[in-house]
Amino acid sequence: MAVNYEKLIHDLVKPLVVNPNDIEVRKIAEDEKVITVQVLVNPDDLGRVIGKNGRIANALRTIAYASASREHKKITIDIDSF
Repeated sequence: MAVNYEKLIHDLVKPLVVNPNDIEVRKIAEDEKVITVQVLVNPDDLGRVIGKNGRIANALRTIAYASASREHKKITIDIDSF
């Protein structure tokens, strides 16, 4: 069963931000082993998504990594503002 990583990450980020309509999640690369996903948020929400000392970003990466490891893949998440 294939996981929609864009939707998974979008659903995890949405409750964290003040401007949920500004969230963009894109799969920018995928091969047999690695998936790269880019998360773009409003500049005002960037701190909320990254969190103090990167804790929230690391938690998002951990959840996505656990989901991807079920398919024997790795996932990288790039968080940025636009």
